[in-house]
Amino acid sequence: MTADVCVVIPTRNRRPLLSATLSSVLAQRDVDLQVVVVDDASTDDTAAWVEDMADPRVTLVRHPTSRGDAAGRNTGIAAADATWVAFCDDDDLWAPSKLALQIAAATDTGREWAYGAAVGVDGSLRPFSGGPPVSPQRLVSSLPRYNAVPAGASNVVVRAAALAEVGPFDETLRQVMDWDMWLRLARRGLPACVPEPLVAYRHHVGNVAVADLELMISEPDLLARRYGIPVDRKAMLRRAAWTCLRADHRIKALRYYARAVRAGDLTSVARAGVALLSPSVGRNELFRLLERRSRLGHWPDSSLAWLQELA
Repeated sequence: MTADVCVVIPTRNRRPLLSATLSSVLAQRDVDLQVVVVDDASTDDTAAWVEDMADPRVTLVRHPTSRGDAAGRNTGIAAADATWVAFCDDDDLWAPSKLALQIAAATDTGREWAYGAAVGVDGSLRPFSGGPPVSPQRLVSSLPRYNAVPAGASNVVVRAAALAEVGPFDETLRQVMDWDMWLRLARRGLPACVPEPLVAYRHHVGNVAVADLELMISEPDLLARRYGIPVDRKAMLRRAAWTCLRADHRIKALRYYARAVRAGDLTSVARAGVALLSPSVGRNELFRLLERRSRLGHWPDSSLAWLQELA
């Protein structure tokens, strides 16, 4: 029997993180749920742990060799038997109402995909960044310049029929496979938006991808050529610098800021100076200080109560 929604979770060697992620996915309310966990050749106990769950809603598919997140999502899509498909990274968390609210919003507006608001959280699931999402019109108008979907793939649910029309995730991409997919979906029409915090993006050492920094710049350039779009290369350089700061690689961060300045982003002069002088830059504590005074203050405590229940 076809489910309402299939959730695809690619994973590799993150069983402790996957445990909380999968719990939040299986706690979804008011939807008939199918979950496909795609084990990308893990060498830990991920596969055995998922199989031991013996939950009829959960299917495990294994890659014998590692193929990456895009391939993992494509494998999950191929195994899906549902009207809608949603994606969740193996370290992110969902509010229990996420899928039901997003599908209702998309159905009510006659749209084929949907997103919501997201918050960044630390290891104790304390929110320190995030705020109201941009409107669907602004999101689509921003996509040619940068990936405007908060929290990336973990935020999006899409009709399976639309996904089949636009084609699979590009498995040659490592940094912008999500952005590439949203660009294709946006060409079909606007998404629906749920203006509530539905996704928690967990910040931890494992998602600081310093090894992929150059791909943050080169892959957007590929999208610019592929779609004829004005990718904001300065923003990509700033993102690479910020990734370096989060990993405490300050000299590398300064080099990326310098490249941004050479590309015409004069504000990166100040960013580089602050990064050099302040040891708190790039740390969650600085995020928390700034965001609690601004965007995070938009949310009443009740809207984030689900995070406290998961902690």
